[in-house]
Parts: sequence; structure tokens; C-alpha cells
Amino acid sequence: MAKILSEKRIVEYSVEYKLKVIELTEKLDVKVVQIAEVLGLHPMMVYRWRQEHREGKFIVQPTRRISMIKEPPDRPESEKEKSELKRLRSEVAELKKENDFLKKWDRYLKDQKRRDSDS
Repeated sequence: MAKILSEKRIVEYSVEYKLKVIELTEKLDVKVVQIAEVLGLHPMMVYRWRQEHREGKFIVQPTRRISMIKEPPDRPESEKEKSELKRLRSEVAELKKENDFLKKWDRYLKDQKRRDSDS
């Protein structure tokens, strides 16, 4: 992520970190300033990273570092897992429909209450 290079607290961020920040700014529907604030970075730094990325200055160099995060192995899903996943997806779709209906119903009741109080 970042390493402090001297007593003056000069911080150097890895290329991978910079690329992840740039990816966040492109994929999320929020302003760069907000992302910089959350990550504790100055917005101008993020803007500069984005510009350098567009100019092709960020090249990921091969590294000998070992990730300390254990990634799950790629394994084929069994039929039981596939059916469970299908069931859960349909349940999520049904719950989204119910939630949308309840939101509409709540809006309708608020409109009715407002109309009644206006009369």
C-alpha cells in the first residue's frame, strides 16, 4: 500500500494501490473528492494518478511479494450448489419485487395522508 520514505513523511504508494483507486473512481458513481476523502488522500493526488494512468505511466511490474490474503481455489460448482444458487437468485428477485411494492404503497399512503390534511 504505502511506505514512508523519510523523516519528512514522504509516502510512496504502490502501482497496484494506485490502479485500484483509479478503478474505484471509474466504476463508482461518486465524485473523486469523496473517494479521496474516504481513503485519506488529497484529491489532486487522485486526479494526477488518473492522468498518469491515461498517459500510460502505470505499468505493473512483476513482484516477488506474496499475498497474505487466502483466495478461494477455483473449483467447479456441484449440482446442489447450482440449484441452491438458482433458488437464492429467484428468492432475491421476489424480495426485490416485494420491496418495490412496499415502497410504492408507502408513497401512496403518504400522498393520501397529505391530501387528507390539505382538505
